[in-house]
Amino acid sequence: MNLKQLEYFVAVAELGSFSKAAVILNIAQPALSRQVRLLETDLHVTLLMRNGRGVVLTEAGKRLFDHSVGILQLVSRTREDIEASRDEPAGRIVVGLPPSMGRLLTVPLVEGFRRALPKARLAIVEGLSAHLAEWISTGRVDIGLLHNPEPQPALEVTPVLEEPLGLVSPAQKGSEKRGGKAGKGARKVSPRDTATLADLTRLPLILPERSHAMRKLLETQAALSGHKLNVALEISSVQSILDLVRAGHGHALLTPSALAASGDAAAFRLRPLVEPRLTSTLCLAVSAHKPATPLSKHVFRMLRELVVAAGRAQGALP
Repeated sequence: MNLKQLEYFVAVAELGSFSKAAVILNIAQPALSRQVRLLETDLHVTLLMRNGRGVVLTEAGKRLFDHSVGILQLVSRTREDIEASRDEPAGRIVVGLPPSMGRLLTVPLVEGFRRALPKARLAIVEGLSAHLAEWISTGRVDIGLLHNPEPQPALEVTPVLEEPLGLVSPAQKGSEKRGGKAGKGARKVSPRDTATLADLTRLPLILPERSHAMRKLLETQAALSGHKLNVALEISSVQSILDLVRAGHGHALLTPSALAASGDAAAFRLRPLVEPRLTSTLCLAVSAHKPATPLSKHVFRMLRELVVAAGRAQGALP
């Protein structure tokens, strides 16, 4: 068993296909298959089972996959640490973004990264906060942006941005002109143009599934005040939620940045929730068990600055 075999095995497992992994790794498929078979022979177990759609991990394969990811991460961090001794951050870092922030941050993050860290490599993945927290804990993601993360011993969390939640509805007739250009945020609201929890109970709502942090917050507040929410649809994708709101299938509860990221904020009406006032806290999270490297520190600062700038653009920060 050697590191190259573990790297090949992880690539096949993640992609679920020998042919796809061979393309990514730039190796002939027969040579890739031979290395995985040698690994299975050395360990005296079957690691991958073929099916009509590719390959899936056996129970032994799942255990080796978890160990292999950790081993390869450790090797990568060792290399980064040695390279960092030359006073220039290098290596590879994986950043996890929630979909609501991905469209706002991906381009400026990539551009800033390339300017400041030419010898380093950046990978960006998107996922719900619960998934990102798990990926950080297992070492698959180095730094993540999480909405309202629950306390976990495996994570170190730094609050960066607090945004108010608001009721999102289709724009009223003529409101597009008042809303400004798409992507610049929802139109300005007057103090009377607000919503209450009681208002939400009278409307069909399109909300994320119950495991989502914002859904938990809303359900808790509704229960404490004796209200019952009318959940018409459960949708996890912010963009799909907004598409359904635009089509008239219900209303949503989102932050200004999530609305701005849609690129068509003028098509919606945003009313801040005031009774009670609910907020969503965006946090930077890293593993509590993984030492910070010069590269991770640099990217952490870069992400925090980008999030703060996005918050100011949406009026969430002064």
